[in-house]
Amino acid sequence: MAGATLAVSLFMSGLTFWAVNSIQQEAQLNDTRFGRDLGLLLASNVAHLIAEDHLTDVARISSRFYQSTSSVRYIIYADRDGKIFFGIPYSAAEVQNSLTIERYIQLPKTDLTNASFPLVRQHLSPDGKVTDVFVPLKHDGNYLGILAIGINPNPTVVNSSNLTRDVTIAVFVAIWAMVILGAVFNALTITRPIKELLVGVKNIAAGNFKQRINLPFEGELGELICSFNEMAERLERYEEQNIEELTAEKAKLETLVSTIVDGAILLDSNLELLLVNPRARRMFGWEGKDVIGTNIFELLSPELTWQLTTPLQEMAQEDAHTNEDQNSPESLSETSESHQGGSPWEFRITLTQPTQRIIRVLLTQVFDQYRETLKGIAMTVQDITREVELNAAKSQFISNVSHELRTPLFNIKSFIETLSEFGKDLTENERREFLETANNETDRLTRLVNDVLDLSRLESSKIYHLDRVDINQVVEQILRTYQLNAKDKQLTLTQEIEPNLTPILGHYDLLLQVMTNLVGNSLKFTEAGGRIVIRAYQLVKSSYNSTYQPQVRIEIADTGIGIDTEDQEAIFDRFFRVENRVHTLEGTGLGLSIVKNIIEKHHSQIHLISEVGVGTTFWFDLVIYQESSISLEESQNTKESTSTSLGT
Repeated sequence: MAGATLAVSLFMSGLTFWAVNSIQQEAQLNDTRFGRDLGLLLASNVAHLIAEDHLTDVARISSRFYQSTSSVRYIIYADRDGKIFFGIPYSAAEVQNSLTIERYIQLPKTDLTNASFPLVRQHLSPDGKVTDVFVPLKHDGNYLGILAIGINPNPTVVNSSNLTRDVTIAVFVAIWAMVILGAVFNALTITRPIKELLVGVKNIAAGNFKQRINLPFEGELGELICSFNEMAERLERYEEQNIEELTAEKAKLETLVSTIVDGAILLDSNLELLLVNPRARRMFGWEGKDVIGTNIFELLSPELTWQLTTPLQEMAQEDAHTNEDQNSPESLSETSESHQGGSPWEFRITLTQPTQRIIRVLLTQVFDQYRETLKGIAMTVQDITREVELNAAKSQFISNVSHELRTPLFNIKSFIETLSEFGKDLTENERREFLETANNETDRLTRLVNDVLDLSRLESSKIYHLDRVDINQVVEQILRTYQLNAKDKQLTLTQEIEPNLTPILGHYDLLLQVMTNLVGNSLKFTEAGGRIVIRAYQLVKSSYNSTYQPQVRIEIADTGIGIDTEDQEAIFDRFFRVENRVHTLEGTGLGLSIVKNIIEKHHSQIHLISEVGVGTTFWFDLVIYQESSISLEESQNTKESTSTSLGT
């Protein structure tokens, strides 16, 4: 519309100015003709007067011509040199003083001496273009000077032209003022709402459903604005509902992921972390670090990076369509093996940082609902250190039990078979010896089975209830049991019990078994002339420990062969026997393991200090009885105390 208006207005304005210029040119041509004719007429009337120097007559005739028409602007007479000697409306009279003013006219550059026709030109004045007519003055072939006549433009034509020009300009300005006003009105009534709608649609497309248009319009445009606002409001409600549902689902998922015992890590297709649960952060030492958005290879340890680089990159680059129909069984291996697309990758890796542990890593691709686009990779990390250790301990336990059972069973079978097949050929003493050996092996087998059952029972979840135990009674029963054995081996078995010792909280039978095993080991590993002491005394409260609980320490010390330093860490392991290294005494190797488990059931620890050739001291601390009976699992933990050694 603006372009069309501009074209039409320019065309009409140009047409108007062309018409005005045509009129002005025609008027100018008429002025030229009039001036030329007037100049020739006046020149013919005054030429002989100028030649005779009758300037008064020249002035009279010129004045009559000047006053007879208003079209003449000026009449000027000049000599050959251009010196003005008479002019109307001014004269060349001399001033009555010593100063004479001489006036000259600038003659045309054309040689007027031989010119037979007047010379015409125009010059611009405040009243319009003035036509200048230069007529040469000649008389009898002599060139006398020049007559210059100025013809005023036709006032009617000038006024009409000026009026037409002003009206044209006013019309042009009015048209453009109307165009501008129309554009403003259009912007206010149509363009602005359309722009607002465009901005609103863009915001809606960008997800900003709070966009509203508040413009007071009626009609179809107003209905369109109202419909847009209603659409935005509905979309906002839907978005709030969706966000609430998604937030709830996300909270459920995060809660579920954070509570699972395995480490869970979610990667995007660029192998950057999207989600890490607390278990995975603890396993990899990422607590307190902002790891979300970081590439997984920047965070993993070298051993994990070496193992997972190839499978992760392959899974991130695999196409979903190539994985739909491919399946392969899971494999458990120390290193990456051949793998088909679509099935999970599984690894077992030993970590050294932040702690020594063995983990199982399961990698699974995550696709969209159509299984066409890879959205990410899920990593499940399981700490199988305990599982591996238990499997190794189980295998070792079975191997040790099998080995321990094989020897007595083989001896029993051998002697029984010998008695069965060759009993008649054996003497009475030989048969008795074979039977005694079979009986001893049976006892040994019975002890082994009983120890295994005791250890299994202690390692189970069985709850033992604690009660008041007088340690004096336990020690007296041990002394009665082993006093004769000590005398037979020429050993001194004594007790050093603190007078009026407070009863402790414990399990009588289990503590009796602990004392039996420890004293039995001392009798076994102490040579003749040695000494075994059972001590019990209450610990003194430390001023540095504000949470101290009253405890009683029990020690079993001997002057036996001692335990080497390298064996002291493994002495409480199952089936570990020092006699296999220092002597040939028989045993099951389960006694100290049973002792350790019993003391741990009391939420305490067994300690030892030993020196080869000097002796060994075992000790443990028990909580003093507080007039209440609680289970072992409910009793409070006791603090470790400093060790004491056997005095010589």
